[in-house]
Amino acid sequence: MNLNAANARMPSSGLARGAVLILASEFFLVCSGMVIKHLHGVASTEQTVFFRNLFGLVLLLPWLWHRGGVQALKTTCLHLHFMRALTGVIAMTCLYYAWARLPLAEAALLKQTMPFFVPIVAFFWMQERLSWHTVAAIALGFVGVMLVLNPMQEASVFNLAVLAGLAGAVLGGGTKVSIRRMRSREEPARRVVFYFALFASVLSVIPAVLYWQPLDAAAYGWLMLLGAFATLAQLLLTAAYGHASAGQLGAFTYASVVFAALLGWLLWNESLSWLALLGMSVIIAAGMLVMWGQRSRA
Repeated sequence: MNLNAANARMPSSGLARGAVLILASEFFLVCSGMVIKHLHGVASTEQTVFFRNLFGLVLLLPWLWHRGGVQALKTTCLHLHFMRALTGVIAMTCLYYAWARLPLAEAALLKQTMPFFVPIVAFFWMQERLSWHTVAAIALGFVGVMLVLNPMQEASVFNLAVLAGLAGAVLGGGTKVSIRRMRSREEPARRVVFYFALFASVLSVIPAVLYWQPLDAAAYGWLMLLGAFATLAQLLLTAAYGHASAGQLGAFTYASVVFAALLGWLLWNESLSWLALLGMSVIIAAGMLVMWGQRSRA
């Protein structure tokens, strides 16, 4: 009797653990955004992207050593790892540009439009079927994006930051599909994270050199902290999906918008227009619709 009750509770306990891990991941994601915002004007976006990947790679080296060194890196998906890193570096550059120049909540929200683009990329790349839930959600999501984008806004720099964040979300959708293809070949999650850090570090060297700015010791300390926050967020996200499905946990990723709004208000006295708040609400509703469609399809 007790054993049956314990078994009945397992799915909900797995969901609870996954939700806690997702919330922690989103918190450290926002912490990364705070560091990027702090470094704006101190380090170029290209430098920030390079050092984030380099320090993330350094943090993953103990895992590589523990797993047996080169033996842990054997893969049949090297081309997919490289493709993911290439699109990921470009996406990261766009998103970091947005994090540095937008209110934290808006930058976090634009990153959360990524789920709208995953089904589109998967449709053209993997011939996955688009349900009516997904099509409706994508259309609704674009309405929300237009409200946040606010075409009537006069500040061109502001609009450029929003467009950069949106471009980063589009490219990020491509990286998610490449991860799905690798995972379908039973590629371990930590190997995926490691190869991304490795290739992304190599690919981001040249842009960092071209846009190099002198850095002091404090700036290097902040960049190391960024690498730690971002890598921890990635690992927590990976661990979370080991406890529950993406459809069950997806709603919790929007906690980053709440964290970002609170921290942006506390640290930078940021406020959001009613139009931006309305757009955020529409995007979150569209995201819920995407997840509902995924869950019903599963």
